[in-house]
Amino acid sequence: MSSTADRLATAYSDAIEALCRVTPKGWYAERGTARAAITHADVPSLNNVYDLTSDPDLGSLDELATEVARQVPHWSIMVRGEASTSLVDLAARHGLRERSVLPLMACATDDIVFRPASTQQTSIRRVDAAESDRYTDVFTESFEAPEGVFGSLMGGAVLDTDGMTGYLAEESGRSIGTALGMQAHGAIGVFNIGVVPSARGRGLGRMLTEAVLRDGIAAGADVAYLHSSPMGRPLYESMGFVLVENWTMFVAQ
Repeated sequence: MSSTADRLATAYSDAIEALCRVTPKGWYAERGTARAAITHADVPSLNNVYDLTSDPDLGSLDELATEVARQVPHWSIMVRGEASTSLVDLAARHGLRERSVLPLMACATDDIVFRPASTQQTSIRRVDAAESDRYTDVFTESFEAPEGVFGSLMGGAVLDTDGMTGYLAEESGRSIGTALGMQAHGAIGVFNIGVVPSARGRGLGRMLTEAVLRDGIAAGADVAYLHSSPMGRPLYESMGFVLVENWTMFVAQ
C-alpha cells in the first residue's frame, strides 16, 4: 500500500478518534492495531470497528467487535483493500454479511480544481456548537434520514473543536446543505457533504466541498481526502481527486 494511502489512513483514524472523544455519547478504544469508534448514531458506519494497517489484527478486531456489539445495535467492521477470507468469516460470525466498497479519493491541495466564484445567491458559512441542533436538522434532511437517526453526533463541543469545522449552505434565510472538515496530519478530510432534495442540481455540493478545502489549505493542509459515494464520484474527479485505494466495510444485512 502506498505511503500516501498510509498517511491518509492515519489522518482518518486520528480524526475519527478525535470525533469520538468529543461527541457527547462517543466511545473509543484501541487493541493492538485495531480500533473501535462509537458515536451512538443509529448508522452502522458511525459505530465502527476497524484496522487500517496492511495486515489487520484479526484477534483484536474480534475482541473489539464483541464489545461494540454489546453497546450498539447497528455497527460495522472496516479494513483497507480487499478483505481476506478470514476477515469475511470473522464479520459473518458477528452477523455482518453485507459487504460494500468505500473508495478513498485524494488530491494534493496544489492540484485541486476550484471553480470561479459563483454568482448565485447562496452563502456558505462556518457554524459553531451553538448551532449544532440546526446543523443536525439540515444534515438529517440532506441525507433523507429518519428524524433522530444521527442522535447527538454533532452535539456537545464537536463544532467548537480544533481541527473540526462545520458549514451550512444558506439561501434566502433557509439552510439547505451541510459540510464538515476534519484536519489531522496535514490532511483535510471532507465529510457530511449533503444538500436538501429541493436544492440539488445547482452545484451546491461542490460549493460546500470547496469551502472545506479552502479553509483546510489556509490551515496548512497539503492533501485532501474523502470517501466518495457513486453519485458524488464524478464531481470529485472533476475537482482533481483520484482513487487512492478501496476500503471494505461489513454491516448486517
